[in-house]
Amino acid sequence: MSIRVFMVEDQPKILKNQLKLLSTFDEIDIIGTAQSGEDALEAIEALEQKPDVLLCDLGLPKMSGIDVTAKVKEQYESVEVLVFTVFDEEDKVIEAVRAGASGYLLKGAEAEKIVEALIEVSKGGSVIQPSLAKALLRHFKLPESGPAPSGSVIKQEDLVAAPSGQKKLTDRELECLQIIAKGLSNSEAAEVLSLSRATIRTHLEHIYQKLDVSNRVEAVTEGLRQGLIDL
Repeated sequence: MSIRVFMVEDQPKILKNQLKLLSTFDEIDIIGTAQSGEDALEAIEALEQKPDVLLCDLGLPKMSGIDVTAKVKEQYESVEVLVFTVFDEEDKVIEAVRAGASGYLLKGAEAEKIVEALIEVSKGGSVIQPSLAKALLRHFKLPESGPAPSGSVIKQEDLVAAPSGQKKLTDRELECLQIIAKGLSNSEAAEVLSLSRATIRTHLEHIYQKLDVSNRVEAVTEGLRQGLIDL
């Protein structure tokens, strides 16, 4: 089944180019577009079938992409949000993630990367780009926790005790967690570990359950907090 996508971009030329690129992929069904946050919320409300993913520019006029993200997640919890950003918007990306965004892409990303990200978040995953991953993790990491020794990965069985009620991560799950902490997508992680994408998704689901988190950012942050991985 195709993924229903609603796009929000205030620059007509960029919006037109994005539509042209994404319309060539059978996996993607663009069900609507808007050039402002206000118009996007109004259009989504009128849709009988809501989008699976909202692809939203952060730098919108008046109502920001962060505000749009927060409103959409408040009104339509099942709609995932993927935001577009630029290199110098680290603070805005962090705010967008806090508002409920499942991931972000850098402007100018190749169409294949955009489609892969849309598929990933539509399935409940998160997309973290390496260039901004460390900034996100610095923000979400608990201040009292120290980083693991540089270049090392501490296995959970080496810890004195796991948090009460929490199951230990397997060696493969720890390896998978370490890789996604570097910002790799499911496809890239699958290639590095010589596994299928389905197997990577299964490992991530187990990691989320064992660490009691709901997405990649939280999983990596919790992994850092417990000293299971390092950056």
